[in-house]
Amino acid sequence: MTLMATEIAEQPAVLERVLAGVPPQLETLPAPRFVLLAARGTSDNAALYAKYLVETAVGLPAGLASPSAMTLYGARLDLRDVLVIAVSQSGASPDLVETVEAARANGATTLAVTNAPSSPLAAAADLHVDVLAGPERAVPATKSYTAQLLALWLLCTAWAGGDLAAADGLPAAADALLDRSAEPAEELAALLAPADRIVLTARGFAFATACEAALKLMETSYVAAHAFSGADLLHGPIAMVGPGEPALAIVPGGAGGAAMAPVLDRLRGAGAQLAVLGDAGAHAASWSLPLPPAPESLSPILQILPLQLLALRMALVRGIDPDVPRRLSKVTLTR
Repeated sequence: MTLMATEIAEQPAVLERVLAGVPPQLETLPAPRFVLLAARGTSDNAALYAKYLVETAVGLPAGLASPSAMTLYGARLDLRDVLVIAVSQSGASPDLVETVEAARANGATTLAVTNAPSSPLAAAADLHVDVLAGPERAVPATKSYTAQLLALWLLCTAWAGGDLAAADGLPAAADALLDRSAEPAEELAALLAPADRIVLTARGFAFATACEAALKLMETSYVAAHAFSGADLLHGPIAMVGPGEPALAIVPGGAGGAAMAPVLDRLRGAGAQLAVLGDAGAHAASWSLPLPPAPESLSPILQILPLQLLALRMALVRGIDPDVPRRLSKVTLTR
């Protein structure tokens, strides 16, 4: 049993803890002009998910910050009436801390979302949300990612005046999905193990899942995994998909999944070896695994679970220790 496997299995309990313990922070949130999100690595994919939440649920424009603009180029932006949300598992990366400090000095209200309440990032921000994932020892982040997603969903849903009870069944759904995904993940890992390159694609909320799954495959299995929005894939990169080459599509229920129909058509037309997480519809797929029903905005918390298992199994099939990928450490310090 690897550390990564243990932490993947802990996620239903973590989600229960997040539901019980993450405060909505609404009493201290401002009414901003827009929201800026700053993150690195896996947390960058959580921030991408939050961008969709802010824009669709809260109704505010949201963007992904470029920390280098402030840390490398010394830009000092007018951030009055802006909410800057920094998302980080460790809360230790100097560039995120500096970004929050600079944003705060330039008029922003700052919120840190971390798994480390005593971290420099938590101390630098006006407000802090602890995602309550508990200690995570494997280098690839798993439970801290889904905890971030749920904490961000709770924050944005409460901010929008939505129904927080919609997430009550999430831990049980996660537990059931992990249980029935073990064998399919092993089958897909065997199918994909010979590949040097994998294309992953999705639309809407699920795009963050494609990005996070690609990162997990790259860091655990050393495979070149490329994540594209389904729309962006059709604008050029689909040219690199040839006959027999693997493509993994995430197709949940909702508008994002429906928008994937022409993408699946084009991938099949290219002769891709197509794997579908979700609804393959009438499209013949080499592998498919249905997703449990869930609101589209919550579904990414479930979607990533079989793909974490895939990354774990791919690493083991390739003879790689997924807990300690080469040249990586648990906390990455960038400036």
